[in-house]
Amino acid sequence: MTTPTGTSPQGTGHRLTLTVDGRAHEVEVDVRSTLLDTLRERLGVTTVKKGCDHGQCGSCTVLLDGRRHLTCLSLAVQHDGAALTTADGLAATEGGGEGDLHRVQQAFLDRDAYQCGYCTPGQVCSAVGALAELEQGHPSHVTDDLEAEVDLDDDHLDDELRERMSGNLCRCGAYVNILAAIKDAAGVATDGPTTTEEAAR
Repeated sequence: MTTPTGTSPQGTGHRLTLTVDGRAHEVEVDVRSTLLDTLRERLGVTTVKKGCDHGQCGSCTVLLDGRRHLTCLSLAVQHDGAALTTADGLAATEGGGEGDLHRVQQAFLDRDAYQCGYCTPGQVCSAVGALAELEQGHPSHVTDDLEAEVDLDDDHLDDELRERMSGNLCRCGAYVNILAAIKDAAGVATDGPTTTEEAAR
């Protein structure tokens, strides 16, 4: 079901449809509105956070048609008809029921990789996107052999994950746990502590 949402000042509006976390929205936006502002201010999707608003912190990351996307750097009108998944809608992508978590979300919880909560939704979406890129064999800036498949058991996996997550920044201190959580979600064995409490021992 499509839900019309608000109007824009006369002469600047453009009507478009966005599907967010499986729910279709029809909204008229100012053609100058970013996708981030449209999500938060017009559709009330506050899972997506506004951090730096310059594409540098990654807080506004969502999965757009399955790929990582910074919503502060694009206009909403560029994405008419797109399907977006926020951290709030990730569980449904794995067939989870109400209250279930996506495997990455569960791994972040198990590894105590959640931070203050502000940049975490973007971190989680980025981690899901990064794992999908790895599974699809997309190379990164640190991939040695651009033509070979990326091996999740490779000794360079930590470097691969760090590079792929480098666009998501915060001022908290859980980066070690984030890496461990992503490896857990990927089914890769790790030698590190399983929780922050164990890391502090």
